[in-house]
Amino acid sequence: MARRTKPKSPKEATSTSSGQAPSTGSGQAPSTGSGQADQPGAANAVDSQETNSAPIPTRGPQFGEPAPTPDPTKFTVRHGSDSQAYKILDSQKGTLQPRPFPISADAEPTLTLAEALGPKGTDIESAITKAGQIVFHSIGDTGNTKGPHDMELVADKMVSDYIETNPRGVPSFLYHLGDVVYSFGESQYYYDQFYDPFRNYPAPIFAVPGNHDGMVAPNSSATTLAAFLDNFCAIGQPPHRTPESGGLVRTAQVQPGVYFTLEVPFVRILGLYSNCLEDPGVISNQGGTYASLTDTQLNYLEAALQRIKKEKFAGAVLIAVHHPPYVAVTQSPKMNTGRHGGSPFMLKDIDTACTNTGVWPHAVLSGHAHNYQRFTRLLGNRETPFIVAGNGGHALQSLTRHGSPTLRTPAFQGPLSNGNDKIVFENYDDTEYGYLRIIADSQQLRIEYHPASDGDAAKTPDDFVTVDLASRTIVRYALPTAD
Repeated sequence: MARRTKPKSPKEATSTSSGQAPSTGSGQAPSTGSGQADQPGAANAVDSQETNSAPIPTRGPQFGEPAPTPDPTKFTVRHGSDSQAYKILDSQKGTLQPRPFPISADAEPTLTLAEALGPKGTDIESAITKAGQIVFHSIGDTGNTKGPHDMELVADKMVSDYIETNPRGVPSFLYHLGDVVYSFGESQYYYDQFYDPFRNYPAPIFAVPGNHDGMVAPNSSATTLAAFLDNFCAIGQPPHRTPESGGLVRTAQVQPGVYFTLEVPFVRILGLYSNCLEDPGVISNQGGTYASLTDTQLNYLEAALQRIKKEKFAGAVLIAVHHPPYVAVTQSPKMNTGRHGGSPFMLKDIDTACTNTGVWPHAVLSGHAHNYQRFTRLLGNRETPFIVAGNGGHALQSLTRHGSPTLRTPAFQGPLSNGNDKIVFENYDDTEYGYLRIIADSQQLRIEYHPASDGDAAKTPDDFVTVDLASRTIVRYALPTAD
């Protein structure tokens, strides 16, 4: 495993320590009855739930309130209008550049689930492995500037997944696909848009930043990604709650940077930061097109894939990146398929790393477009799901204009092909919020889409796909053997 050290940045460096957490011993969510790493005593001042204006030290990682609390009905900090800022940004279209970000000293910055969980993390990982599968959530674009309702709808539905008759079905963590806080990742909105909506989520939350997490408002002196780094990338620091948490029971995450490998039983997630442009996503300087960037992330991706090959890792390999390589298109230029487009040059960078190493992902997960879309890429003998899960609570974007014909799936998407592959648009949801529930074992990867409107009354996905790990082809899901 790559050694983790503090990331270095052209302008700043930030990072975290792997503070440590609890165990259920059942291979399920890493929470105790209180959702905390260490059970704080009633007289323990540092673990009190008072609003904090400075970091609060804790004895280990903490995830979720000790007992469920009612959903908020309004924000604590009113979100002002960003219309003037967007007018300025719109006038600068075509001239805006991606921004430099903290660079890790390691070729492959890595974090394990056990390290994020704390002293009992190894035991929890062993229990998951013994159980024969891991379950986790993924979601993107959750931050809402108008109010908490839509974010809470999704978060509450995910929390209901922790009520399971079979402990093997309980999720172990949430992987956020970016755009945690709108519109410019400001620290003053982290409480309302992240900590409060997920206050009852009883497990670790990891994330790659989205464009809004890295954007800087015009005429602002803010540093790109500053609040994201404080709240997600606290490597090297003792366990603590940040001021943004407002006293809620969730400690800063211990990621080694904005791009990193997350190792969990049966799965490796290679997270990339696609930077702060509205479109396209960018992970390299693209041959000098973006002089502000280096090819650090391409080198990281190749190092991660090469290690998978060297170690003969047989589990699921996922790539997580905020901007989607694909979004649905139609034959008529008069028809609109949503405001956000795909990122073909970013995909070309990913393909180059995969070709150079001979290792390809089993699936690619993204957000950014505010809806759910699932594609299958047919390349060689591989069938790879590309999934957009950007309907996590911020907003919903229809794939067609009012009055336009409804899109029918499945359908080939010729304009998305690079000439060597075929892209099939398999399914979509542009009318409801929702999230992904992902299950992996030693032989297969299953990705389910659940709409939030189902609430806790239904646990049947509206869409799903299963990939055979050995052949990298889409197959029928094989139910695990009953206990």
